[in-house]
Amino acid sequence: MKADRQISLKELAIVSGGELVGDGTAEIDGVGTLELAQPGDITFLTNSLYKAHLQSTQASAVILGPADRDATALPRIVSDNPYASYALVAQQLFPSSAVVAGVHSSAVVGRGTIIMEGASVGPMVTLGAGVVVGRGAVIGAGSVLGDHVVLGDNVFLHPRVVIYAHCQIGNRSVLHSGVVIGADGFGMARGPSGWLKIPQVGRVIIGPDVEVGANTTIDRGAIEDTIIEEGVKLDNQIQIGHNCHIGAHTVIAGCTGISGSTRVGKNCRIGGGVGLVGHLEICDGTTISGFSLITKSILEPGVYTSSIPSQPHREWMETLAHLRSLPKWIRKFKDMEAKLKK
Repeated sequence: MKADRQISLKELAIVSGGELVGDGTAEIDGVGTLELAQPGDITFLTNSLYKAHLQSTQASAVILGPADRDATALPRIVSDNPYASYALVAQQLFPSSAVVAGVHSSAVVGRGTIIMEGASVGPMVTLGAGVVVGRGAVIGAGSVLGDHVVLGDNVFLHPRVVIYAHCQIGNRSVLHSGVVIGADGFGMARGPSGWLKIPQVGRVIIGPDVEVGANTTIDRGAIEDTIIEEGVKLDNQIQIGHNCHIGAHTVIAGCTGISGSTRVGKNCRIGGGVGLVGHLEICDGTTISGFSLITKSILEPGVYTSSIPSQPHREWMETLAHLRSLPKWIRKFKDMEAKLKK
């Protein structure tokens, strides 16, 4: 992808915090993968699987780690964290579009709502009573904020975000389209004639610098609040149940479901499609592999995996047959063990 301007590799090296090796006057106006980059692009190498493309890439410069410092003659930025350096370079080449402050004429603004300096309220937005919109905040078209919602400074809501009453979003957080914050948690009690709804009277409190992916939903607390701490990054289509607490700087990949009253620690990494049952404790620094099912609390940091990798269908059917017969074999081994002890 090409940017609207050119920046010298020397300038980008300064921005990235890496070491410049080679011609710093090279003008960069785009980014690309090692395989598809064109002249003028900068690319990056973080995975050895793609190292073979380093010799044939058409990129004008590359970002790589110290171990690959001499693997190419291209002008390069050597970084201890090439992917993070690439992120900083890409941000420099593709800055966010300028936002025009003001309230669109089609927006509906409730009584007592406060819109701070520099904020932008887009077309067909609905703001309830007593909403606070922070300085420089952006509310995309068609978004709906319930009564007494608080947006911090420089919050960015993409189009069609819904935030229920009394929820709070911290400074600089980003919510993508389709996000729903503060819907009722799944709280039901069995009554004599069916299920009785339990009022969900807590809130959702989201800290600063959080990013929430498209169509992710975070339920309000039943009594206490659902908390998302600072720096958390949530992918698309994640469900977080009521009264959950997600610790600072944790990242969670798409299609993960976290049941109510689960506490996830700080700096955790949770893969896509993971399921966590309710009322668990996940300690700081835990990594959970994609598609794992977690049914017990994790109290020691490490990497946890519970899924079975795919295999050819016939082999899987054979494996399944063995799994089904496992209880029978366990009984036989226990009988043999008992006889040997006599």
